Amino acid sequence: MAKKQKQGTAPLSGQALVEKVKELDDLSREEKAKECGYYTLNEDGSERISMMKFLNALIDAEGVELDGKSQNGNGRGGRNASYKISVQSNGNLLIGSTYTKQMELNPGDEFEISLGRKHIHLKQLTDDE
Repeated sequence: MAKKQKQGTAPLSGQALVEKVKELDDLSREEKAKECGYYTLNEDGSERISMMKFLNALIDAEGVELDGKSQNGNGRGGRNASYKISVQSNGNLLIGSTYTKQMELNPGDEFEISLGRKHIHLKQLTDDE
């Protein structure tokens, strides 16, 4: 069995990886992985695509938490905000942790709700209100 040699450049990660994958929209997953640097060369010159590393790097770059822990260890994991939510089947609107973290909200913070014809306005209440 031929021994693998590391590829010369480091694979893309983070936002650079996400942007490159979007640029390569017309390629297969394997081709995208290779173009982003997720492959190794064997001594015989054959290539081995590292699909699991590529897919895991994409998951990390998008900030998706699969194991309930922050991906980067500093408590800033989670999805990127899309600023769009849907009414759930039980009629509730859920504002996810991405938004509450971005606003540095804490459990117990209170809001005043104002309803308009086609909008809901939330105003954070402070201790002096």
